[in-house]
Amino acid sequence: MSRTIREIPNTDAPMELLMELLLIADPSEEKIRSYLPKSKCFVALDDGVTVGACAVQALGAGVHELMAIAVHPAHQRAGHGTALLKHVIEFYRASGARRLEVGTGTFGYQLAFYQRQGFRVDRIDHDFFIRNYPEPILEDGIRLFDMLRLTLNYPDRTTP
Repeated sequence: MSRTIREIPNTDAPMELLMELLLIADPSEEKIRSYLPKSKCFVALDDGVTVGACAVQALGAGVHELMAIAVHPAHQRAGHGTALLKHVIEFYRASGARRLEVGTGTFGYQLAFYQRQGFRVDRIDHDFFIRNYPEPILEDGIRLFDMLRLTLNYPDRTTP
């Protein structure tokens, strides 16, 4: 297996493939289409085949939000998602970012996935999934209501 992570410019992004992957993480095609043009896109490739993708949007003043990250179900549990997330964390650290944010459900493997890489719970967005999605979103048979907002703060490089 030869794993590669790379940024792909929005103009070169295979929209159909990105959409297929990102819909795994975010069930709203409309929402994905709204943030994708303003996002940096990264893909995980396994022997040249795209198996994962993520989109990151600048929020301003050195703060970026991981909008969605997903790995094709046939390639999950092989380390692609972790490699993709670690690449994104390092990419923004190297670019001088102050903080990386992400929103996720209040339970499940996604929460542990982010926490293993140093993200910490910052706040709760109550009823987020009710306000923003017309259909209920279920995780392990349980309806999601609230979104946890997690942050990864990068150390201030000016402080000795």
